[in-house]
Amino acid sequence: MIIGGLQKFSLLDYPGVVSAIIFTKGCNFRCHFCYNPLLVWPDAVGKIKNISSSEEAEDKKDHSLDHLPFGQIEEDGLFDFLVKRQGRLEAVVITGGEPTLHSDLPEFIKKIKALGYLVKLDTNGTNPEMLKKIVQEKIIDYVAMDIKASPEKYEKVTGVAVNFKKIEESVRIIKESGLPYEFRTTITPGLLTKDDVVLMGKLIRGANKWFLQKFQPGTDLVDQSFQNVKPFTDKEMEEMAEVGRKYVEKCEVR
Repeated sequence: MIIGGLQKFSLLDYPGVVSAIIFTKGCNFRCHFCYNPLLVWPDAVGKIKNISSSEEAEDKKDHSLDHLPFGQIEEDGLFDFLVKRQGRLEAVVITGGEPTLHSDLPEFIKKIKALGYLVKLDTNGTNPEMLKKIVQEKIIDYVAMDIKASPEKYEKVTGVAVNFKKIEESVRIIKESGLPYEFRTTITPGLLTKDDVVLMGKLIRGANKWFLQKFQPGTDLVDQSFQNVKPFTDKEMEEMAEVGRKYVEKCEVR
């Protein structure tokens, strides 16, 4: 597994449990609003994502994964960290980049599961074959899929040609998986409107959870021209969530 970053502690990314986040390198999308450009382009030069927390203050001697060149986390060092955190962390979130691009993803997940961790997978839904394999092997506990846009805008938003049938197949696999799951969409002005929320709602109609995420400007983005784009207001986001609730059981802004 090509690992591009590690966040050692999170209370937000796996609902209800304390988790660490592993960022895989490489992505087949070029979403304008993406705030992880150094993970999207595997050969980019930068620094590792490695966010500390108050919990880690008592463990200042553990710097084995700190300040490494981007993408230089070795699996052995990562698993040493996970062994040390058994009993303190409950779950591991595997995100990216796009994790399903990596052929060794199932074996990587199994190694994490063997340590007793829950595993959540984040995906863009472009590899339903890998997603189906992981679901059938019952090696993940939660899955989140990004719905990037309405069908006709997928290529505009992601910056690449998209086989939309694969997106639809991944939605179906997730809804029928029996696993806890969520869909999520970053609502970016200039790319998506309330009409797109309607079309995306139809795509995932009947889903359990759909989170609409407010676009975050002012940081490094894949498309730097979006740095100064003004996000939708809280009121506008809530209006879109109200539209989303016509199609799914729960639609919230976050």
